[in-house]
Amino acid sequence: MYPYFKKKFIIPAVAAGFLFVGTSFKDDFFEIAKQIEIFTTLFKAVNTNYVDETNPGDLMDKAIKSMLASLDPYTVYFNEQDVVNFKINNTGEYTGIGAMIARKKDRLVVREPYKNYPADKAGLKAGDEIIQIGDVLIADFKDDASQLLKGAKNTKIAVKYLRQGKMYTTELVLDEVDIKSVPFYGKIDNKTGYIVLSHFSRKASAEVKEALEKLKADGATQIVLDLRGNPGGLLNEAIDICNLFVPKNEVIVTTKSRIEKHNNTYKTTKEPVDTEIPLAILVNGRSASASEIVSGALQDLDRAVILGSRSFGKGLVQRSVDLTYGTQLKVTISRYYTPSGRCIQALDYAHKDKNGVAQKTDAKNFNAFKTRKGRTVYDGGGVLPDIELDETKMSPITTALLKNDGIFDYATSYYYKNPNLGDKIPVITDADYGSFKQYLKSNKISFDTETEIALKNTLAAAKNEKIDETIAPEYQQLIAALEKSENTLLDKNQKEIKNLIQEELIKRYQYQEGLYQFYIKNNSEIKKAVNVLNNQTEYKTILKM
Repeated sequence: MYPYFKKKFIIPAVAAGFLFVGTSFKDDFFEIAKQIEIFTTLFKAVNTNYVDETNPGDLMDKAIKSMLASLDPYTVYFNEQDVVNFKINNTGEYTGIGAMIARKKDRLVVREPYKNYPADKAGLKAGDEIIQIGDVLIADFKDDASQLLKGAKNTKIAVKYLRQGKMYTTELVLDEVDIKSVPFYGKIDNKTGYIVLSHFSRKASAEVKEALEKLKADGATQIVLDLRGNPGGLLNEAIDICNLFVPKNEVIVTTKSRIEKHNNTYKTTKEPVDTEIPLAILVNGRSASASEIVSGALQDLDRAVILGSRSFGKGLVQRSVDLTYGTQLKVTISRYYTPSGRCIQALDYAHKDKNGVAQKTDAKNFNAFKTRKGRTVYDGGGVLPDIELDETKMSPITTALLKNDGIFDYATSYYYKNPNLGDKIPVITDADYGSFKQYLKSNKISFDTETEIALKNTLAAAKNEKIDETIAPEYQQLIAALEKSENTLLDKNQKEIKNLIQEELIKRYQYQEGLYQFYIKNNSEIKKAVNVLNNQTEYKTILKM
Protein backbone atom coordinates (compact mmCIF):
# COMPACT_ATOMS: atom_id res chain seq x y z
CA MET A 1 0.00 0.00 0.00
CA TYR A 2 1.36 3.43 -0.93
CA PRO A 3 1.47 6.10 1.82
CA TYR A 4 -0.78 9.11 1.31
CA PHE A 5 2.10 11.50 0.68
CA LYS A 6 3.25 9.36 -2.28
CA LYS A 7 -0.23 9.49 -3.70
CA LYS A 8 -0.20 13.25 -3.30
CA PHE A 9 3.18 14.04 -4.80
CA ILE A 10 3.70 11.43 -7.51
CA ILE A 11 1.67 13.38 -10.08
CA PRO A 12 3.83 16.54 -10.32
CA ALA A 13 6.98 14.41 -10.50
CA VAL A 14 5.68 12.31 -13.37
CA ALA A 15 4.19 15.33 -15.08
CA ALA A 16 7.56 17.05 -14.88
CA GLY A 17 9.13 14.05 -16.56
CA PHE A 18 6.62 14.25 -19.38
CA LEU A 19 7.18 17.99 -19.73
CA PHE A 20 10.91 17.42 -20.03
CA VAL A 21 10.36 15.03 -22.92
CA GLY A 22 7.71 17.27 -24.45
CA THR A 23 9.85 20.40 -24.65
CA SER A 24 11.89 18.97 -27.49
CA PHE A 25 8.81 19.09 -29.66
CA LYS A 26 8.26 22.84 -29.70
CA ASP A 27 5.71 22.85 -32.52
CA ASP A 28 3.42 20.59 -30.49
CA PHE A 29 4.10 22.15 -27.11
CA PHE A 30 0.60 23.52 -26.52
CA GLU A 31 -1.08 20.23 -27.43
CA ILE A 32 1.33 18.25 -25.23
CA ALA A 33 0.82 20.61 -22.28
CA LYS A 34 -2.95 20.40 -22.73
CA GLN A 35 -2.95 16.60 -22.72
CA ILE A 36 -0.68 16.47 -19.67
CA GLU A 37 -3.07 18.75 -17.78
CA ILE A 38 -6.04 16.56 -18.72
CA PHE A 39 -4.21 13.42 -17.67
CA THR A 40 -2.99 14.95 -14.41
CA THR A 41 -6.46 16.06 -13.35
CA LEU A 42 -7.92 12.69 -14.35
CA PHE A 43 -5.26 10.76 -12.48
CA LYS A 44 -5.81 12.86 -9.36
CA ALA A 45 -9.60 12.49 -9.60
CA VAL A 46 -9.41 8.70 -9.92
CA ASN A 47 -7.03 8.29 -6.97
CA THR A 48 -9.05 10.70 -4.80
CA ASN A 49 -12.55 9.42 -5.58
CA TYR A 50 -12.36 5.74 -6.52
CA VAL A 51 -14.45 3.49 -4.26
CA ASP A 52 -11.52 1.23 -3.28
CA GLU A 53 -7.97 2.09 -2.22
CA THR A 54 -5.82 2.58 -5.32
CA ASN A 55 -2.14 1.97 -5.96
CA PRO A 56 -0.92 5.08 -7.85
CA GLY A 57 2.35 3.42 -8.82
CA ASP A 58 0.63 0.46 -10.47
CA LEU A 59 -1.92 2.68 -12.19
CA MET A 60 0.78 4.95 -13.59
CA ASP A 61 2.92 1.97 -14.63
CA LYS A 62 0.01 0.48 -16.59
CA ALA A 63 -1.00 3.84 -18.07
CA ILE A 64 2.49 4.57 -19.38
CA LYS A 65 3.05 1.08 -20.75
CA SER A 66 -0.37 1.03 -22.44
CA MET A 67 0.37 4.38 -24.09
CA LEU A 68 3.73 3.19 -25.41
CA ALA A 69 2.20 -0.08 -26.68
CA SER A 70 0.50 1.94 -29.43
CA LEU A 71 3.94 2.82 -30.85
CA ASP A 72 6.59 0.18 -31.60
CA PRO A 73 7.57 -2.67 -29.23
CA TYR A 74 11.02 -1.16 -28.66
CA THR A 75 9.81 2.07 -27.05
CA VAL A 76 9.57 0.94 -23.44
CA TYR A 77 9.19 2.45 -19.95
CA PHE A 78 11.35 0.98 -17.18
CA ASN A 79 10.36 1.37 -13.54
CA GLU A 80 13.11 1.21 -10.92
CA GLN A 81 13.38 -2.59 -10.96
CA ASP A 82 13.19 -2.73 -14.75
CA VAL A 83 16.21 -0.39 -14.89
CA VAL A 84 18.24 -2.87 -12.84
CA ASN A 85 17.31 -5.69 -15.24
CA PHE A 86 18.10 -3.52 -18.27
CA LYS A 87 21.58 -2.81 -16.92
CA ILE A 88 22.14 -6.54 -16.40
CA ASN A 89 21.24 -7.21 -20.03
CA ASN A 90 23.66 -4.55 -21.26
CA THR A 91 26.61 -5.44 -19.06
CA GLY A 92 26.11 -9.19 -18.79
CA GLU A 93 27.03 -8.94 -15.11
CA TYR A 94 24.84 -9.37 -12.05
CA THR A 95 24.68 -11.16 -8.72
CA GLY A 96 22.27 -14.06 -8.84
CA ILE A 97 21.88 -17.80 -9.43
CA GLY A 98 23.30 -18.13 -12.95
CA ALA A 99 20.36 -19.66 -14.78
CA MET A 100 17.78 -18.79 -17.39
CA ILE A 101 14.41 -18.69 -15.60
CA ALA A 102 10.90 -18.26 -17.03
CA ARG A 103 7.59 -17.81 -15.24
CA LYS A 104 4.92 -20.34 -16.08
CA LYS A 105 1.64 -19.72 -14.27
CA ASP A 106 2.30 -20.23 -10.54
CA ARG A 107 5.92 -21.34 -10.72
CA LEU A 108 9.36 -20.45 -12.07
CA VAL A 109 10.76 -22.93 -14.58
CA VAL A 110 14.51 -23.39 -14.87
CA ARG A 111 15.16 -23.16 -18.61
CA GLU A 112 18.93 -23.55 -18.50
CA PRO A 113 21.41 -23.60 -15.61
CA TYR A 114 24.84 -22.21 -16.49
CA LYS A 115 27.75 -24.48 -15.66
CA ASN A 116 29.43 -23.93 -12.28
CA TYR A 117 27.14 -21.09 -11.23
CA PRO A 118 24.94 -21.19 -8.08
CA ALA A 119 21.90 -22.93 -9.61
CA ASP A 120 24.10 -25.64 -11.11
CA LYS A 121 26.07 -26.08 -7.87
CA ALA A 122 22.81 -26.42 -5.94
CA GLY A 123 21.71 -29.23 -8.25
CA LEU A 124 18.98 -27.44 -10.19
CA LYS A 125 18.31 -28.82 -13.68
CA ALA A 126 16.44 -27.60 -16.75
CA GLY A 127 12.76 -28.34 -16.28
CA ASP A 128 12.76 -27.94 -12.49
CA GLU A 129 9.75 -25.91 -11.33
CA ILE A 130 10.46 -23.57 -8.41
CA ILE A 131 7.31 -23.14 -6.33
CA GLN A 132 8.70 -21.40 -3.23
CA ILE A 133 11.59 -19.03 -2.55
CA GLY A 134 12.30 -18.51 1.14
CA ASP A 135 8.87 -18.04 2.72
CA VAL A 136 7.28 -16.76 -0.50
CA LEU A 137 5.00 -18.99 -2.56
CA ILE A 138 5.41 -18.11 -6.22
CA ALA A 139 1.67 -18.59 -6.75
CA ASP A 140 1.01 -15.74 -4.28
CA PHE A 141 3.69 -13.42 -5.69
CA LYS A 142 2.27 -11.45 -8.59
CA ASP A 143 5.33 -9.29 -9.32
CA ASP A 144 8.48 -10.44 -11.12
CA ALA A 145 9.35 -13.45 -8.97
CA SER A 146 12.82 -13.78 -10.48
CA GLN A 147 13.78 -10.75 -8.38
CA LEU A 148 13.52 -12.99 -5.32
CA LEU A 149 16.58 -14.82 -6.66
CA LYS A 150 18.79 -11.73 -6.75
CA GLY A 151 20.67 -10.04 -3.94
CA ALA A 152 24.07 -9.50 -2.37
CA LYS A 153 26.90 -11.95 -3.00
CA ASN A 154 26.89 -14.99 -0.67
CA THR A 155 23.23 -14.49 0.27
CA LYS A 156 21.68 -17.89 1.00
CA ILE A 157 18.23 -18.61 -0.38
CA ALA A 158 16.16 -21.71 0.34
CA VAL A 159 13.98 -22.94 -2.52
CA LYS A 160 11.39 -25.65 -2.99
CA TYR A 161 10.95 -27.11 -6.44
CA LEU A 162 9.14 -29.85 -8.32
CA ARG A 163 11.03 -32.34 -10.45
CA GLN A 164 8.96 -34.87 -12.38
CA GLY A 165 6.12 -34.37 -9.90
CA LYS A 166 8.23 -34.85 -6.73
CA MET A 167 9.06 -32.12 -4.23
CA TYR A 168 12.70 -31.23 -3.46
CA THR A 169 14.48 -28.51 -1.51
CA THR A 170 17.89 -26.93 -1.94
CA GLU A 171 19.87 -23.87 -0.88
CA LEU A 172 21.23 -21.36 -3.36
CA VAL A 173 24.25 -19.20 -2.52
CA LEU A 174 24.20 -16.08 -4.69
CA ASP A 175 27.34 -15.20 -6.58
CA GLU A 176 28.57 -12.85 -9.28
CA VAL A 177 27.43 -13.98 -12.71
CA ASP A 178 29.19 -12.92 -15.89
CA ILE A 179 27.24 -13.86 -19.01
CA LYS A 180 29.64 -14.04 -21.93
CA SER A 181 28.79 -12.39 -25.24
CA VAL A 182 31.07 -15.02 -26.80
CA PRO A 183 30.00 -18.23 -25.01
CA PHE A 184 32.21 -20.37 -27.25
CA TYR A 185 35.02 -20.24 -29.77
CA GLY A 186 37.25 -22.94 -31.17
CA LYS A 187 38.64 -24.53 -34.32
CA ILE A 188 36.42 -26.47 -36.70
CA ASP A 189 39.43 -27.88 -38.53
CA ASN A 190 43.13 -27.06 -38.88
CA LYS A 191 42.52 -23.73 -40.56
CA THR A 192 38.93 -22.66 -39.71
CA GLY A 193 38.13 -20.72 -36.55
CA TYR A 194 34.58 -20.58 -35.19
CA ILE A 195 33.21 -17.74 -33.00
CA VAL A 196 29.73 -17.69 -31.46
CA LEU A 197 28.42 -14.21 -30.65
CA SER A 198 25.19 -14.54 -28.64
CA HIS A 199 24.49 -10.87 -27.79
CA PHE A 200 26.07 -7.40 -27.90
CA SER A 201 26.89 -6.43 -24.32
CA ARG A 202 29.59 -3.94 -23.35
CA LYS A 203 32.24 -6.64 -23.57
CA ALA A 204 31.16 -8.07 -26.94
CA SER A 205 33.82 -6.53 -29.17
CA ALA A 206 36.58 -7.22 -26.63
CA GLU A 207 35.51 -10.87 -26.40
CA VAL A 208 35.31 -11.27 -30.19
CA LYS A 209 38.72 -9.64 -30.56
CA GLU A 210 40.24 -11.96 -27.96
CA ALA A 211 38.72 -15.01 -29.67
CA LEU A 212 39.87 -13.87 -33.11
CA GLU A 213 43.45 -13.22 -31.98
CA LYS A 214 43.71 -16.53 -30.13
CA LEU A 215 42.32 -18.47 -33.09
CA LYS A 216 44.77 -16.77 -35.45
CA ALA A 217 47.63 -17.54 -33.07
CA ASP A 218 46.44 -21.15 -33.08
CA GLY A 219 46.70 -21.32 -36.87
CA ALA A 220 43.23 -20.26 -38.06
CA THR A 221 43.38 -18.68 -41.52
CA GLN A 222 39.61 -18.29 -42.04
CA ILE A 223 36.71 -17.50 -39.69
CA VAL A 224 33.05 -18.47 -39.27
CA LEU A 225 31.16 -15.90 -37.14
CA ASP A 226 27.86 -17.30 -35.85
CA LEU A 227 25.14 -14.68 -35.26
CA ARG A 228 22.19 -17.08 -35.39
CA GLY A 229 19.64 -16.27 -32.73
CA ASN A 230 21.53 -13.13 -31.64
CA PRO A 231 18.87 -10.50 -30.75
CA GLY A 232 21.31 -7.59 -30.81
CA GLY A 233 22.34 -5.08 -28.18
CA LEU A 234 24.68 -2.09 -28.12
CA LEU A 235 25.27 -0.18 -31.37
CA ASN A 236 28.85 0.84 -30.58
CA GLU A 237 29.79 -2.81 -29.98
CA ALA A 238 28.48 -3.72 -33.44
CA ILE A 239 30.64 -0.99 -34.97
CA ASP A 240 33.71 -2.13 -33.03
CA ILE A 241 33.18 -5.74 -34.13
CA CYS A 242 33.05 -4.63 -37.77
CA ASN A 243 36.22 -2.65 -37.06
CA LEU A 244 38.05 -5.92 -36.31
CA PHE A 245 37.71 -6.82 -40.00
CA VAL A 246 37.70 -3.46 -41.85
CA PRO A 247 40.07 -0.46 -41.79
CA LYS A 248 39.80 2.60 -39.64
CA ASN A 249 37.45 5.39 -40.83
CA GLU A 250 34.98 3.13 -42.67
CA VAL A 251 31.29 4.11 -42.48
CA ILE A 252 29.42 1.23 -40.82
CA VAL A 253 26.00 2.69 -40.17
CA THR A 254 24.13 5.98 -40.36
CA THR A 255 21.04 6.92 -38.37
CA LYS A 256 18.31 9.18 -39.72
CA SER A 257 15.54 10.83 -37.74
CA ARG A 258 13.07 13.70 -37.98
CA ILE A 259 15.12 15.26 -35.16
CA GLU A 260 18.40 16.66 -36.47
CA LYS A 261 20.53 15.80 -33.43
CA HIS A 262 19.71 12.09 -33.88
CA ASN A 263 21.16 12.03 -37.41
CA ASN A 264 24.59 10.49 -37.10
CA THR A 265 27.23 8.69 -39.13
CA TYR A 266 29.19 6.03 -37.31
CA LYS A 267 32.66 5.09 -38.54
CA THR A 268 35.32 2.68 -37.40
CA THR A 269 37.83 4.42 -35.14
CA LYS A 270 40.50 1.80 -34.39
CA GLU A 271 43.13 -0.18 -36.18
CA PRO A 272 41.70 -3.52 -37.39
CA VAL A 273 42.90 -6.99 -36.41
CA ASP A 274 42.74 -8.48 -39.91
CA THR A 275 41.23 -6.98 -43.08
CA GLU A 276 42.12 -9.94 -45.30
CA ILE A 277 41.15 -13.11 -43.43
CA PRO A 278 38.25 -14.85 -45.25
CA LEU A 279 35.05 -14.44 -43.25
CA ALA A 280 31.67 -16.22 -43.35
CA ILE A 281 28.76 -15.02 -41.20
CA LEU A 282 25.74 -17.16 -40.24
CA VAL A 283 22.36 -15.47 -39.64
CA ASN A 284 18.76 -16.58 -39.31
CA GLY A 285 15.30 -15.13 -38.66
CA ARG A 286 16.20 -14.49 -35.01
CA SER A 287 19.33 -12.46 -35.81
CA ALA A 288 18.29 -8.87 -35.16
CA SER A 289 19.37 -5.28 -34.61
CA ALA A 290 23.14 -5.13 -33.93
CA SER A 291 23.48 -8.53 -35.61
CA GLU A 292 22.03 -6.97 -38.73
CA ILE A 293 24.38 -4.00 -38.51
CA VAL A 294 27.37 -6.35 -38.48
CA SER A 295 26.11 -8.69 -41.20
CA GLY A 296 24.60 -5.90 -43.31
CA ALA A 297 27.65 -3.63 -43.13
CA LEU A 298 30.17 -6.38 -43.87
CA GLN A 299 27.97 -7.52 -46.75
CA ASP A 300 27.78 -3.97 -48.15
CA LEU A 301 31.55 -3.59 -47.84
CA ASP A 302 32.04 -6.97 -49.58
CA ARG A 303 34.03 -8.10 -46.57
CA ALA A 304 32.13 -11.29 -45.69
CA VAL A 305 29.91 -13.92 -47.27
CA ILE A 306 26.57 -14.10 -45.43
CA LEU A 307 24.85 -17.50 -45.14
CA GLY A 308 21.55 -18.64 -43.62
CA SER A 309 18.07 -17.17 -43.89
CA ARG A 310 16.78 -13.62 -43.98
CA SER A 311 17.42 -11.87 -40.66
CA PHE A 312 14.70 -10.45 -38.41
CA GLY A 313 14.52 -6.97 -39.90
CA LYS A 314 14.94 -4.52 -37.00
CA GLY A 315 16.26 -1.29 -38.44
CA LEU A 316 15.20 0.93 -35.56
CA VAL A 317 17.56 2.63 -33.10
CA GLN A 318 16.72 3.22 -29.43
CA ARG A 319 18.19 5.55 -26.85
CA SER A 320 17.74 5.44 -23.07
CA VAL A 321 16.45 8.62 -21.42
CA ASP A 322 16.77 8.92 -17.64
CA LEU A 323 13.53 10.04 -15.99
CA THR A 324 12.74 10.90 -12.37
CA TYR A 325 12.95 8.55 -9.36
CA GLY A 326 15.35 6.13 -11.03
CA THR A 327 13.01 5.31 -13.92
CA GLN A 328 13.97 5.28 -17.57
CA LEU A 329 12.53 5.47 -21.06
CA LYS A 330 13.98 3.51 -23.95
CA VAL A 331 12.64 5.30 -27.01
CA THR A 332 13.03 4.74 -30.73
CA ILE A 333 14.78 7.84 -32.04
CA SER A 334 15.82 6.94 -35.59
CA ARG A 335 16.25 4.31 -38.27
CA TYR A 336 19.64 2.92 -39.15
CA TYR A 337 21.05 2.51 -42.64
CA THR A 338 23.85 0.23 -43.80
CA PRO A 339 26.78 1.61 -45.85
CA SER A 340 24.95 1.07 -49.15
CA GLY A 341 22.07 3.22 -47.87
CA ARG A 342 19.48 0.53 -47.18
CA CYS A 343 17.21 0.37 -44.15
CA ILE A 344 16.34 -3.23 -43.36
CA GLN A 345 13.34 -2.57 -41.09
CA ALA A 346 10.73 -5.23 -41.89
CA LEU A 347 7.64 -3.99 -40.03
CA ASP A 348 5.93 -0.64 -40.49
CA TYR A 349 4.65 0.34 -37.04
CA ALA A 350 3.14 3.56 -38.40
CA HIS A 351 0.64 1.48 -40.39
CA LYS A 352 -1.14 -1.26 -38.46
CA ASP A 353 -4.09 -3.42 -39.44
CA LYS A 354 -7.46 -3.41 -37.68
CA ASN A 355 -6.05 -5.74 -35.02
CA GLY A 356 -3.16 -3.39 -34.24
CA VAL A 357 -0.58 -5.59 -35.97
CA ALA A 358 2.22 -3.79 -37.83
CA GLN A 359 2.39 -4.56 -41.52
CA LYS A 360 5.39 -6.17 -43.19
CA THR A 361 7.01 -4.38 -46.08
CA ASP A 362 5.85 -6.04 -49.29
CA ALA A 363 8.71 -7.62 -51.25
CA LYS A 364 7.56 -5.89 -54.42
CA ASN A 365 8.26 -2.57 -52.70
CA PHE A 366 11.84 -3.43 -51.75
CA ASN A 367 14.46 -1.05 -53.14
CA ALA A 368 17.71 -2.19 -54.75
CA PHE A 369 21.11 -0.92 -53.58
CA LYS A 370 24.69 -1.66 -54.57
CA THR A 371 27.53 -2.95 -52.43
CA ARG A 372 30.97 -1.36 -52.76
CA LYS A 373 31.86 -3.71 -55.63
CA GLY A 374 28.50 -3.45 -57.35
CA ARG A 375 26.55 -6.42 -56.00
CA THR A 376 22.79 -5.88 -55.71
CA VAL A 377 21.25 -5.95 -52.22
CA TYR A 378 17.77 -4.98 -51.01
CA ASP A 379 16.17 -3.11 -48.15
CA GLY A 380 12.83 -3.64 -46.46
CA GLY A 381 13.01 -6.99 -44.79
CA GLY A 382 16.17 -7.90 -42.94
CA VAL A 383 19.55 -8.92 -44.36
CA LEU A 384 19.10 -11.40 -47.20
CA PRO A 385 22.09 -13.80 -47.17
CA ASP A 386 24.35 -14.24 -50.17
CA ILE A 387 23.70 -17.97 -49.79
CA GLU A 388 20.27 -18.96 -48.46
CA LEU A 389 20.12 -22.18 -46.46
CA ASP A 390 16.76 -23.90 -46.06
CA GLU A 391 17.82 -25.53 -42.80
CA THR A 392 17.97 -22.14 -41.05
CA LYS A 393 14.28 -21.56 -41.82
CA MET A 394 11.80 -22.97 -39.33
CA SER A 395 8.47 -24.56 -40.22
CA PRO A 396 5.31 -23.24 -38.49
CA ILE A 397 4.77 -26.57 -36.69
CA THR A 398 8.32 -26.43 -35.28
CA THR A 399 7.86 -22.82 -34.23
CA ALA A 400 4.71 -23.88 -32.39
CA LEU A 401 6.55 -26.72 -30.64
CA LEU A 402 9.19 -24.29 -29.38
CA LYS A 403 6.59 -21.76 -28.29
CA ASN A 404 4.44 -24.27 -26.38
CA ASP A 405 7.47 -26.03 -24.82
CA GLY A 406 6.67 -29.35 -26.49
CA ILE A 407 10.33 -30.01 -27.27
CA PHE A 408 11.57 -28.61 -23.94
CA ASP A 409 9.16 -30.69 -21.85
CA TYR A 410 9.84 -33.88 -23.81
CA ALA A 411 13.59 -33.36 -23.37
CA THR A 412 13.03 -33.11 -19.60
CA SER A 413 11.09 -36.38 -19.61
CA TYR A 414 13.73 -38.10 -21.79
CA TYR A 415 16.57 -36.89 -19.55
CA TYR A 416 15.15 -38.53 -16.44
CA LYS A 417 14.36 -41.75 -18.28
CA ASN A 418 17.95 -41.86 -19.60
CA PRO A 419 20.07 -40.41 -16.77
CA ASN A 420 23.38 -42.11 -17.55
CA LEU A 421 24.31 -40.92 -21.05
CA GLY A 422 27.12 -38.76 -19.69
CA ASP A 423 29.31 -37.48 -22.52
CA LYS A 424 27.57 -39.61 -25.14
CA ILE A 425 25.71 -37.70 -27.84
CA PRO A 426 21.99 -38.57 -27.57
CA VAL A 427 20.63 -39.97 -30.84
CA ILE A 428 16.92 -39.54 -31.52
CA THR A 429 15.74 -42.76 -33.19
CA ASP A 430 12.47 -43.28 -35.03
CA ALA A 431 11.21 -45.04 -31.90
CA ASP A 432 12.15 -41.96 -29.84
CA TYR A 433 10.29 -39.74 -32.29
CA GLY A 434 7.24 -41.95 -32.00
CA SER A 435 7.54 -41.59 -28.24
CA PHE A 436 7.78 -37.82 -28.68
CA LYS A 437 4.55 -37.73 -30.70
CA GLN A 438 2.82 -39.85 -28.09
CA TYR A 439 4.13 -37.54 -25.36
CA LEU A 440 2.54 -34.55 -27.11
CA LYS A 441 -0.76 -36.39 -27.36
CA SER A 442 -0.76 -37.77 -23.81
CA ASN A 443 0.06 -34.38 -22.33
CA LYS A 444 -2.45 -32.62 -24.59
CA ILE A 445 0.14 -30.13 -25.75
CA SER A 446 -1.62 -27.65 -27.99
CA PHE A 447 0.06 -26.28 -31.11
CA ASP A 448 -2.01 -23.10 -30.99
CA THR A 449 -1.91 -22.61 -34.74
CA GLU A 450 -4.13 -19.83 -36.10
CA THR A 451 -6.66 -22.45 -37.21
CA GLU A 452 -6.68 -24.15 -33.80
CA ILE A 453 -7.13 -20.84 -31.97
CA ALA A 454 -9.94 -19.84 -34.34
CA LEU A 455 -11.75 -23.14 -33.68
CA LYS A 456 -11.41 -22.74 -29.91
CA ASN A 457 -12.74 -19.19 -30.13
CA THR A 458 -15.66 -20.42 -32.21
CA LEU A 459 -16.55 -23.02 -29.58
CA ALA A 460 -16.27 -20.44 -26.80
CA ALA A 461 -18.61 -18.12 -28.69
CA ALA A 462 -21.01 -21.00 -29.31
CA LYS A 463 -21.07 -21.79 -25.57
CA ASN A 464 -21.89 -18.16 -24.78
CA GLU A 465 -24.75 -18.30 -27.27
CA LYS A 466 -25.78 -21.76 -25.96
CA ILE A 467 -25.53 -23.41 -29.36
CA ASP A 468 -22.42 -25.47 -28.64
CA GLU A 469 -24.40 -28.74 -28.44
CA THR A 470 -25.86 -28.05 -31.88
CA ILE A 471 -22.45 -27.68 -33.54
CA ALA A 472 -20.64 -30.25 -31.38
CA PRO A 473 -20.50 -33.06 -34.02
CA GLU A 474 -19.13 -30.73 -36.71
CA TYR A 475 -16.68 -29.19 -34.23
CA GLN A 476 -15.32 -32.61 -33.26
CA GLN A 477 -14.91 -33.50 -36.95
CA LEU A 478 -12.92 -30.33 -37.55
CA ILE A 479 -10.74 -30.97 -34.47
CA ALA A 480 -10.08 -34.54 -35.64
CA ALA A 481 -9.15 -33.28 -39.12
CA LEU A 482 -6.85 -30.66 -37.58
CA GLU A 483 -5.13 -33.27 -35.39
CA LYS A 484 -4.59 -35.46 -38.44
CA SER A 485 -3.12 -32.52 -40.32
CA GLU A 486 -0.81 -31.67 -37.41
CA ASN A 487 0.32 -35.30 -37.22
CA THR A 488 1.15 -35.17 -40.94
CA LEU A 489 3.18 -32.00 -40.38
CA LEU A 490 5.04 -33.65 -37.50
CA ASP A 491 6.06 -36.44 -39.88
CA LYS A 492 6.89 -34.07 -42.72
CA ASN A 493 9.20 -31.97 -40.52
CA GLN A 494 10.63 -34.91 -38.59
CA LYS A 495 14.28 -34.21 -39.43
CA GLU A 496 14.08 -30.58 -38.30
CA ILE A 497 12.27 -31.47 -35.06
CA LYS A 498 14.62 -34.37 -34.30
CA ASN A 499 17.59 -32.01 -34.59
CA LEU A 500 16.04 -29.57 -32.13
CA ILE A 501 15.25 -32.35 -29.65
CA GLN A 502 18.82 -33.59 -29.93
CA GLU A 503 20.24 -30.09 -29.39
CA GLU A 504 18.04 -29.56 -26.32
CA LEU A 505 19.19 -32.89 -24.91
CA ILE A 506 22.87 -32.15 -25.49
CA LYS A 507 22.49 -29.04 -23.31
CA ARG A 508 20.89 -31.20 -20.59
CA TYR A 509 23.85 -33.59 -20.46
CA GLN A 510 26.78 -31.38 -21.50
CA TYR A 511 25.68 -27.75 -21.08
CA GLN A 512 26.05 -25.15 -23.85
CA GLU A 513 29.71 -25.98 -24.35
CA GLY A 514 28.76 -29.50 -25.38
CA LEU A 515 26.23 -28.15 -27.85
CA TYR A 516 28.83 -25.95 -29.56
CA GLN A 517 31.32 -28.82 -29.65
CA PHE A 518 28.60 -30.83 -31.36
CA TYR A 519 27.88 -27.97 -33.77
CA ILE A 520 31.43 -27.66 -35.08
CA LYS A 521 31.39 -31.33 -36.06
CA ASN A 522 27.79 -31.85 -37.15
CA ASN A 523 25.87 -28.64 -37.87
CA SER A 524 25.01 -28.45 -41.58
CA GLU A 525 25.00 -24.63 -41.76
CA ILE A 526 28.49 -24.48 -40.28
CA LYS A 527 29.67 -27.17 -42.70
CA LYS A 528 28.36 -25.14 -45.64
CA ALA A 529 30.07 -22.01 -44.35
CA VAL A 530 33.35 -23.94 -44.13
CA ASN A 531 32.85 -25.29 -47.66
CA VAL A 532 32.47 -21.75 -49.01
CA LEU A 533 35.61 -20.62 -47.20
CA ASN A 534 37.53 -23.65 -48.45
CA ASN A 535 36.45 -22.95 -52.02
CA GLN A 536 38.24 -19.65 -52.53
CA THR A 537 37.08 -19.43 -56.14
CA GLU A 538 33.43 -19.47 -55.02
CA TYR A 539 34.18 -17.13 -52.10
CA LYS A 540 35.88 -14.55 -54.35
CA THR A 541 33.21 -14.87 -57.03
CA ILE A 542 30.44 -14.10 -54.51
CA LEU A 543 32.31 -11.05 -53.25
CA LYS A 544 33.49 -9.98 -56.73
CA MET A 545 37.08 -10.02 -55.56
